[in-house]
Amino acid sequence: MARPSRAHERRAELVEAARRAVLDRGMLDLRLRDVAERAEMSPGSVLYYFPTLTELLREVQREAVERFCSAREGAVAGEPDPRRRLAAMIASGLPAGPGDELCVLLYELGTIARRDPAYAAEHIRLYERQVGIYARILEAGAAAGVFSLTRDASTLGRNLVALEDGYGLHMVMAVPTVGVAEAGRLLRAYAADVTGRELEDLALEGDR
Repeated sequence: MARPSRAHERRAELVEAARRAVLDRGMLDLRLRDVAERAEMSPGSVLYYFPTLTELLREVQREAVERFCSAREGAVAGEPDPRRRLAAMIASGLPAGPGDELCVLLYELGTIARRDPAYAAEHIRLYERQVGIYARILEAGAAAGVFSLTRDASTLGRNLVALEDGYGLHMVMAVPTVGVAEAGRLLRAYAADVTGRELEDLALEGDR
């Protein structure tokens, strides 16, 4: 009887090993043997499952994008109050601090999106999916008469995601220039300006 294939399991182990390697070493210093050591495999064995390190890291990126977006969708699901949904969405997009592994992982992987079209495409998917969540929250709030939007929901959603990305990057630098509470306050202030509804009274509930 043929032995069952462990290929799927081994690939998952390599994705996890590569994730840890990116977090430990960063993308600029990452080598194939760094992943192999963490997986307790030879570099040649790694390449048996993933022909190149680039392909393996694309899978790490795809998995990270899915986890991040699913968490954001879950953070706002089932909340009928548009203000609370918007506050929860803002909180879910910011790093919990400099050591937020998932956010750091996405920032590290994003550094090569400028040069690699495949990485760029996944980064765009991450961006557009988040914009879509924001747009649905804003449109629903406007339809309910809770929000008075200064521009169309898609434009506002794009600005909110861009602000999150900018503040988040400042939060995870070696010397952070903004903290969790301050970044949340600044984003809620912008959201209040473009929706006509204050969110600051939801700060303690919205902050992660």
